Amino acid sequence: MYVNFGGFVPISTVDWRGRAACTVFLRGCPARCFYCHNVAIQDGEDLRDADEIIAMIRGSCTVAGAVVFSGGEPTLQGPALVHLAAAAREMGLSVGLHTNGIFPRVIEDLTGRRLVDMIALDIKTTWERYDDLLELAAADAVKLSLAACKRAKADGSLDTCEIVVTLFRGREEDLPSIAEAARGLDLVLQQGVAAGFVPLTRQELEAAAAPLGRKVRIRTREDGEVGYDPER
Repeated sequence: MYVNFGGFVPISTVDWRGRAACTVFLRGCPARCFYCHNVAIQDGEDLRDADEIIAMIRGSCTVAGAVVFSGGEPTLQGPALVHLAAAAREMGLSVGLHTNGIFPRVIEDLTGRRLVDMIALDIKTTWERYDDLLELAAADAVKLSLAACKRAKADGSLDTCEIVVTLFRGREEDLPSIAEAARGLDLVLQQGVAAGFVPLTRQELEAAAAPLGRKVRIRTREDGEVGYDPER
């Protein structure tokens, strides 16, 4: 089996909160979000034998207790992702996934086989604006992925699921409807950073989160990740 390889980080403390993990980047993504930070691996081809990637993961086992699959969009390569996740399981590693949710059947396969412990699912905007932002028909697929994550969390086949919202100035009004869709799951507000935009500050992100009446985590370049509790 071959994998369209995007990169490898032997040890990371930022891709899974509270965990030391190695990170595997899988190349390719059908979406074209204007603020993507991994544009270099949206396209192109670097085919590697899956055993080569598994060896990279095994080489990190002495310092990492987990592996995170990211991209690009890792679920684009569903069979390869499932194969790599199963191999990581056999090594005794926890498995995490960063995904945009465009391929819900892959998420259902991973959770159904109990091959993933943590999913960070990006929800990028309101459902009405989704397809325009990603430049493809994606909203219905992401809804299915969100539903699959909720089911897996409820039945115990998924330990952790966080909904990650990258918020840009001028789109603060999107947040309540996204938070409602993500009810019951952890919510992370991420500072949107892109050319031509003045990023929201931590204080502005807290102000946007306040009407939600729930705990969230806020990520900014200036302060890293901090917790926000409207009752404090």
